Parts: sequence; C-alpha cells; structure tokens
Amino acid sequence: MLAASTLGCFLRRCLFREGKGGVHVSNYGQARLEGNVFRGLNYAVRCIQNSTIVMLRNEVCECRASGIFLRLSAQGLIAENNIHSNGEAGLDIRKGANPIILCNRIHSGLRSGVVVLGNGKGSIRSNQIYNNKEAGVYILFSGNPVVSGNHIFQGQAAGIAINENGRGMITENVIKENQWGGVDIRRGGDPILKNNYICYGYSDGVVVGERGRGLIEGNHVYCNKGCGVWVMSSSLPQLLGNFITHNCMYGLAVFCRKDPENMEGNWPGQEGIGGEAGSGERRGVEGERREGQENLNEEGELFAWESDLDSEDERHSARRAISVALVESNCMSYNGAVGLYVKSSEPLNVFANLVNGNRGTGIAVLQSSQLTRLVTNCILENGRGGITVEKDCRVELRGNGIYKNCGHGVSFCGNGQILENDVVGNRGYGIQVLGGADIKVMRNRVQPAQGCGVAVLGPVKGVVHDNVLFQGHPGNKKELLHMDAANENCVLRNNSVLRHNQSCTSALPWVLENPPPRPLASSPSGLSSSQYPSRLGISMTTRISATVESGCHNGSMFCSILSSGVSDAILVPACSKDANSTGLRTVEIN
Repeated sequence: MLAASTLGCFLRRCLFREGKGGVHVSNYGQARLEGNVFRGLNYAVRCIQNSTIVMLRNEVCECRASGIFLRLSAQGLIAENNIHSNGEAGLDIRKGANPIILCNRIHSGLRSGVVVLGNGKGSIRSNQIYNNKEAGVYILFSGNPVVSGNHIFQGQAAGIAINENGRGMITENVIKENQWGGVDIRRGGDPILKNNYICYGYSDGVVVGERGRGLIEGNHVYCNKGCGVWVMSSSLPQLLGNFITHNCMYGLAVFCRKDPENMEGNWPGQEGIGGEAGSGERRGVEGERREGQENLNEEGELFAWESDLDSEDERHSARRAISVALVESNCMSYNGAVGLYVKSSEPLNVFANLVNGNRGTGIAVLQSSQLTRLVTNCILENGRGGITVEKDCRVELRGNGIYKNCGHGVSFCGNGQILENDVVGNRGYGIQVLGGADIKVMRNRVQPAQGCGVAVLGPVKGVVHDNVLFQGHPGNKKELLHMDAANENCVLRNNSVLRHNQSCTSALPWVLENPPPRPLASSPSGLSSSQYPSRLGISMTTRISATVESGCHNGSMFCSILSSGVSDAILVPACSKDANSTGLRTVEIN
C-alpha cells in the first residue's frame, strides 16, 4: 500500500557512481527507485524532512559514508536491495524516521549493518544481515525500532547492540555465529528481547553490560562458546522463561564488575559507531576507530550522535522502575561449567528456574554483599554440587528442590537461611554448613545418598531445627545429623532422624507430602505450574518408602524416584519375595 501510494520521481535501472551523492529527497518529496546501482559515492540515498521513498531491488555498495540515510520523520519502503561494502552503516535511521526495511541483504560493511538512533524507529524485518565488521543492528540514543524475523550472522562484533538508552522490540530473529555477544545491552539500553534464537556465537549469547536493562524473555540461547547470558551486577535485566543450554562456559553468569580475569579475556567489547571514540570496554582492533578515517556527510553534518537527542527527559523515558535484577522461570541446562554463577555486589532474585545437567555446580554464589534469593528452583543432576555459597555471602534458600547432584546438595559458608527445601539423593552431604556461617536451617527434608544429612562443621552460629532427615542407602553409616563437638554457638532442636530398620521386621515409610515434592507450583508472580520450568525438572512418587521385610536380599532397600523427563512409570527394585515377584515393582509417577 505504501509503495502504491508513493508518487513523484521514478528512477529505474540507472547507474550512480563516484559522486557526492546519489538521490536526495527532502521537504515532503516522494521518489521511487527500482533496479538502480549506487557505487562509490559519499552516500547513495538521503531521505529527510517528512519525505517518502520506495527502494526496490537496488544495489548500494562502496559508499564512503552510510549507504541509505533517513532522518527527520522520513518514511518509506526499502525492500529486496543488496546493500554491502559501505564505509559506515548500510542504513542509518534517526530523528523520528520510520521506514520499513524488508527482505534486504545487508552485508560486508566496514562498520554496522543498520544503525537506529536519536528517536529513530522503523520496522526491520526478514533481512539477511551478515559479515559486518561491527554490530549487525546497532540501536542507541533512544532509537526504538521493531527488529523481527531477521537472520543476523557471521558478524565480526555483536549481532545486535543496544547502547546509550536505546530501546527496541527484538523478536523472532536468528542471531548466530557472531564474534562477540549475540546481543549486547549496556549503558541504559532497555530493549524487549523475545523469542529469538541466539546460538553458535564465538563469545557469549547475551551480554547485559554496565547499566544495561531490558526484558529478556522466551529466547533460546545455546551452543555459544562463552556464557549463555552474562550480566553485570550494575544492570537490572529481567530474564524470564529463557532456555539457556549447551553453552561452553556458564549458563548464566552475574559478575560484580568488568574484570578480564573473570573470563580469561572473553569480555565482549562495545563497538565503535559513526566516528565515536570507543569506551574502554572494547576488545580487539576491529572495533577501534581506524586512523585517518573520515566521516563524510551531506552539508558538513557531523556524526555527533548526542546532538540527535530531543531532550534529556526523552533520553531516560524507557527506564522502568526496577530495583532488583530478576531471573525467573528459565531452563539453565547442560552448560559446560556452573549453571548459575553469581559474583555480585547487588541484590538478585532467582525464582522457579530449572538448573540441571550442568558440568559444574548447579548454582554457585561466590560473592553476594546484598541479598541473593534462591526460591522455588529445581537443581537437578549437576556434575558437582547442587548449591554452593561461599564465605560472607548473604543468601536465602527457600522452597527449592535439590536432587541427585554429584556433590553436596547444599554447601553453605555464608550468612542467611535455608528454609523448607527438599534435598534428596545427592552423592555428598545433604546440607553442609561450615566456616564462620551465621545460618538458620529450618523445616527442610533431607535424604543423602551417601554422606551426612546435615553437617555443621567449624564455628558455625545459628539454629538447626524442625528438619526431617532420612537415611538413603542402608549401607550409609554416616550420622544423619552431625555437629562438631567444639561448637557452642549453634542450636540443634526438634529435628527428626529416620533410619532403616535393620531387623527387617517392620515397614518404615517416609513420604514427601504436606507439602508434595518441592518446588511447588505457587510462585511470587502467580504463574501456573505449566509455565514453570522448575516444575518440569522432577517427577516424584507420592510416597518414598523403605519397606524391609524378612527374607530380603542385601542391597538397596530404599527407592527414590527422580526423573528429568516425563514418564508414565519407573521400574524399581522390590524387596519382598512373593509369588508374583519378578524383582521389579512398578511405581506410578505424579
């Protein structure tokens, strides 16, 4: 409809080359360009001052500045063009310009593919954006486009960068094989990043840098060589319902500051753009301003990006009143190191996530001067411990299910509380509290596979009360509740210790009910259980029991059924010998 309604000058199959500019449209002008070649100009097309342009099937290449430049409420349709090898951005959109950028190939630029800034808008849809030396799409200074359905790949910097209070709706893109972060958000960047595939990057999947913000929801972040998601603790993103899997390093890492030692040089740099001097965060020479490069712009206009801001109020209008970073309802699975790594100086809320199958610890809190809350998460079958909390950290563990991890269920050296968790089937201790911890351990249900249920080691202060501890394997001779004899500052009270009856004369049931196995379906935000990945991580029997009768053979007399998938039933060893005994018993799964 836009193309059909555009009148004015019609240029078709022309060659524009080696001049100052190709086509300039201004003052409500209209033009239609089809099948032209723009090569070796300062710029190819400049559309300003409420003008409208339709560009179909043109080639725009080797311009010394940006290829196509739209500003001052310009609009139009730019479709099926080949835009490549330009000295600045392939397309530059700013000052209220609002074009439709559709089905183009935007590639091999010496800087970014598309730049949107200074309250520029636009719909950038179904393009192939690749092999640019800087960001495929760069949004900054209150730029606010819709970026959807694009294939952004093989860039030499970030796939999409949102900086300096940039915004944008970024949905359903495939962002892959980029050298730096697939998506890089920082310095007040506040986009909605939703339902994208961010994969096979040579660094991290998503980077939320210093003072970054945004809603990051429903994305698939996988097979990146760095972290799945890397968040600076000075930023305040919301990560909801993402699948962060099979990345080579941490699933999600929250760091307290820019520290190259943290990630052995994997800090993803901030790209330079349009002649701006870079921040100190860049990595590598490709993002640096090249010596002697000149910005060539119509009528002597400088690339002074800040001058495109209409007001200071508008610059900050995108910020939402969020005071704590939120990590909720994500799957962080099968990553090469820790599932969730926290080294933060800011508060953090971690609710209802599934953290399973990671090669390192499920959740590791190494630094947490403000309160980190770990609530209703499922931490399952990780290669080391379930949750590790280091000295001087402030952490609350509440309502989590911590199952079948290869180390201790919980190892806690910091300050805080461990309340109402189910810690079952871990290979080390169920809950280990040590060092100078100041802790409350209350109303937990603990069944270790091999070690102690709850072990209080060293000069720990606090209380351990109203916990239920059950022996795992009958061959486990460790104390279910152990406290060092020299400890005078920790109080043990009203804990229930249940062991197998070695006389084989009676049955001793232990049931995870009232409440059923944690994590429970209820949540801080009121989402249903079907929306919670933490509920998908575990299916359990309604009754975990050890029935020991006469004539039992040696071996496991206790059955704990855990499943990372969905099954109708599981076959487990039976201890009784009756007429129908086959050595297996079918146990229905909740």
